[in-house]
Amino acid sequence: MLPPMTKHRGFPGRLPSTDFQFTIRRANPKGATELIRRERYADRRPADRRADAGFVRAIWECFADQPFERGNLDSGRLSWLFGREVLPAEDPFDPKSYEALLVLDLAVARRSFPDVFKDLE
Repeated sequence: MLPPMTKHRGFPGRLPSTDFQFTIRRANPKGATELIRRERYADRRPADRRADAGFVRAIWECFADQPFERGNLDSGRLSWLFGREVLPAEDPFDPKSYEALLVLDLAVARRSFPDVFKDLE
């Protein structure tokens, strides 16, 4: 039996016109992939930066600054933001749970991705 996983209806599945995935279709029978903090270096490709910005925008539009369940959000994409723009919203936090609660740190997200928020205000 697959572990429970919330599917976020209305959340984009990927960055439009790219292969950058934002959500997964089904739960992994072995459990969720662990969220880790991935280091973002200054020499990242522009396409990767656009994917990060698009993912932050989707989080903001769907959840704003409210806690949200990890659910079907892609662990790889979350890991690029985890520990900076996206933080654990519960203690203790289980980085291997589909039911883990996360929250967008709006102050950090605004500093990291000012273009995302300039037209939303």
